[in-house]
Amino acid sequence: MGQAETSFLKAVSLDDKYALDQTRAYVTGVEALVRLPMLQHQRDAARGLNTAGFVSGYRGSPLGGVDQAMWKAQSFLERHHIHFQPGINEELAATAVWGSQQTTLFPEARYDGVFGMWYGKGPGVDRSMDVFKHANAFGTSRHGGVLAVAGDDHACKSSTLPHQSEHMFMGASIPVLAPADVQEVIDLGIFGWELSRYCGCWVGLKAITENMDSAISADIDPSRVSILIPEDFQLPAEGVHARWPDQPLEQERRLNKFKIYAAREFARVNGLNHVVIDSPNTRLGIVTSGKAYLDVMQALEDMGIDQELAAAIGIRVFKVGMPWPLDIETLAEWAQGLDTIIVVEEKRKLIEPQIKDEFFNSWRGKEILGARGIDGAELFQDHYALDPVKTAQKLGGVLRTKGRWNDACAAALDHITAQTATNNAPALAHRTPYFCSGCPHNSSTKVPDGSRAYAGIGCHYLVQFMDRETLGFTHMGAEGANWIGEAKFSTTKHVFQNIGDGTYNHSGIQAIRAAVLSDVTMTYKILFNDAVAMTGGQGNDGGLTAEKICREISEIGAKHIALVYDDKEDIDRSELPSVVRVETRDNLMKVQKDFAKTRGACV
Repeated sequence: MGQAETSFLKAVSLDDKYALDQTRAYVTGVEALVRLPMLQHQRDAARGLNTAGFVSGYRGSPLGGVDQAMWKAQSFLERHHIHFQPGINEELAATAVWGSQQTTLFPEARYDGVFGMWYGKGPGVDRSMDVFKHANAFGTSRHGGVLAVAGDDHACKSSTLPHQSEHMFMGASIPVLAPADVQEVIDLGIFGWELSRYCGCWVGLKAITENMDSAISADIDPSRVSILIPEDFQLPAEGVHARWPDQPLEQERRLNKFKIYAAREFARVNGLNHVVIDSPNTRLGIVTSGKAYLDVMQALEDMGIDQELAAAIGIRVFKVGMPWPLDIETLAEWAQGLDTIIVVEEKRKLIEPQIKDEFFNSWRGKEILGARGIDGAELFQDHYALDPVKTAQKLGGVLRTKGRWNDACAAALDHITAQTATNNAPALAHRTPYFCSGCPHNSSTKVPDGSRAYAGIGCHYLVQFMDRETLGFTHMGAEGANWIGEAKFSTTKHVFQNIGDGTYNHSGIQAIRAAVLSDVTMTYKILFNDAVAMTGGQGNDGGLTAEKICREISEIGAKHIALVYDDKEDIDRSELPSVVRVETRDNLMKVQKDFAKTRGACV
């Protein structure tokens, strides 16, 4: 091309997602979380606020790459006074974020407020509930606010259990936002911080694999979102924000009497829950949220139901951006005249019971379908995950029964059903999971014949499906504690327990301490490769070394310790306690046999 032909082309950089303002940029869901605090700082600066940001959390799918993305964007974050500090584990990270909301309680504060972001996989939400409850009751700062991003693996693709965090947030009285796509990760993230400032609560933001791994051309204009502050809601005279001194019963009163209702009113005036398809004279409506909303819209499209046809056959659709606490007032206005409401949501039900509870007395005679259908049989399952095909089949069945249908819709649904009934990809073989070529786990997870071993969270979890005599596992950080409860009642005298160095650093050292104190006979195998391999290969936080681990476990009372290494690895023997036995890897099996005969907890 000549110069004239190329002069219209725009220069594009991979840094555009962080460097550009008031434009569009190509971002993934994870990168959207990195851009979010920058947008909040830009919005604050435009209002004359001198704020800063604090981000902390712990990696885990689908948020395994957040820390790497934050590190790569470090220079851009610093320009916006945003400090990223990964946590050793989720609850300590949450406590650090709680601390960011206490900054303005003291006269030496350098900023008007600090907006915080916590991130963690669903099990990290479970682990952090004590912190969440305390921090949410304590309250956020007026110009701060906290967004708690929960990574949920609905289909259990990279987890030991399928996960859903909404009910945990609900248990801590933390409002929950449910983005449907990457753009809404950005938009609802901004709403989340403003909501947190208004009502004084932490705000949960649901992050699922489909959104975190997706990429779009997103609108990253800081002024894209307009915030309305409720004018009629009466907040307590003393306010809803963090203060000192404060009493637990007063915190409870503010939280349950004001803050939760303030969150609901904020959702109402800002239209976080709204109508997406309307029909003037209908008796049937669909309520949906998050990813399930996209499934519903795709299902309707697959059945040939567009906006025009939906109006003609009488279907309304209501999209919920904040599923808890549910803005009942807006929903009730939308539901006027309806006889049947269908609630489409993934996993354990959250919206459906709120609707039934709120309208038990005033909506007698209305049909509310969701987990169960017209005949009482299962409709939208509360396990695994939904998809557009399943949604079309279930939703289409109800629409057909209710007469919200035509011949074209019926033909489309019959075609979908016929296509899915054909097994065009039969299972030809069962593939056993295995380690990467060259991975030390290929040999380090082997145990002597006749032994028994347990696994835990990490790559070595896979050995349960191999020929490695490994039967069972625990959640992260409790590796071996199950044997404390089993050993006294078993004829087995000794077991091996695998534990990764990442898990050891996260929380596993406590389990080893418990085993030593309980004086159970077992051998911990700490698999040290200086990488959190399952979530991106990040190094262990804090400069963890094999020598340091040896010193730590010696100090907590372990008397039988061996350091097994490859001859290509450098070992500083001067850093090792005298109790440590040093062996090369070709002697690993001998060490294991020796320790299996040794009373007490060996490492």
